[in-house]
Amino acid sequence: MIVAPTRLGQTALSRETLAEDKKQCHKIGPVGIGGRALYTNSFYISRCYYTCWQDIRRVFKRVAMSKGGFTGKGIFATTPYLVVQRSDGTEQQCNFKIEAEVDEALEEIHKRHPEIPVYSAEAEKKLRKAKAEQEARYLKELPEDALETIQELERAKAYLQKDERYSKLIVFAAKQKRSLDGTKTSLKTLAALIDAGSVALIAAGLYLRMVKGNSMGIYLALFGGAFILSVAASQILPTPHRNRKTAQADWEEALRQMKGYIGKTDTFPVPPQYAHPVVLDRMIRVVREGRAADEEGALEAVKKDLKALNASVTVSQQEYDEVVTIKPLFIVSGYQ
Repeated sequence: MIVAPTRLGQTALSRETLAEDKKQCHKIGPVGIGGRALYTNSFYISRCYYTCWQDIRRVFKRVAMSKGGFTGKGIFATTPYLVVQRSDGTEQQCNFKIEAEVDEALEEIHKRHPEIPVYSAEAEKKLRKAKAEQEARYLKELPEDALETIQELERAKAYLQKDERYSKLIVFAAKQKRSLDGTKTSLKTLAALIDAGSVALIAAGLYLRMVKGNSMGIYLALFGGAFILSVAASQILPTPHRNRKTAQADWEEALRQMKGYIGKTDTFPVPPQYAHPVVLDRMIRVVREGRAADEEGALEAVKKDLKALNASVTVSQQEYDEVVTIKPLFIVSGYQ
């Protein structure tokens, strides 16, 4: 460990303990989840701070939108953060590039430290209210066929949760495919033009500096390099390892693996492209509300609900988390 992370909480670790804990930590995006501490990032540097678990009061996701924080609107135009609230009243907001990594970090933290809340205090109130409203919609008595459907869906959900790798893989592949398929040609053209202009800036800068001896040339070259890095970070332009063809291949491979996994059971209530615990959860809620009595009807109701959601619809935190996870599965599958 060349540079030790800076302590943010009240509890300090010895340099030796800190070095070993950081080395063994589970790295997710710019943060690290260690046995003794949570390692967080600055805007530019990953895992440069640490807070011991006993100093953490709450950890949760914040999604920045037009008004900042979670508003329940604009669910597909977001900037994700991991917020760490400490027992001394201080708070740190850690920026992420990929929202799924925030969810993964929160899931891992909750698994290791269930005593630490992974929702904001406001979100917890909204979740309790949403849960009460949701349960109020459940029918008090269900017919026998509906009860059997719920039991079958619960068994399928438990089976998927036994090995979550397959569900995570299809979500990752679906999001990647949707992102690449949805990139507009105009954006790609703009990115390509910026890259071309950046190369010209670098060439002009080097010419001015090396041939003309003008010190301004180095600044032109640096500006050009900065623009190229910005375009690369946006991931708008395809690369040999990240393009529509590779995304399609990854999606097909994820489906093949999921089909093989659920094929080990006698029957499975949903096709492989929708085999995810959240999908099954939503189907169970549909049956409990009396909107369907069998698996096919419940899945069709879930599709209808997801189609009705767009950036102008107000949703709860739970609904938001569910939608950003599973809607790409339905979009890339054409809701078929």
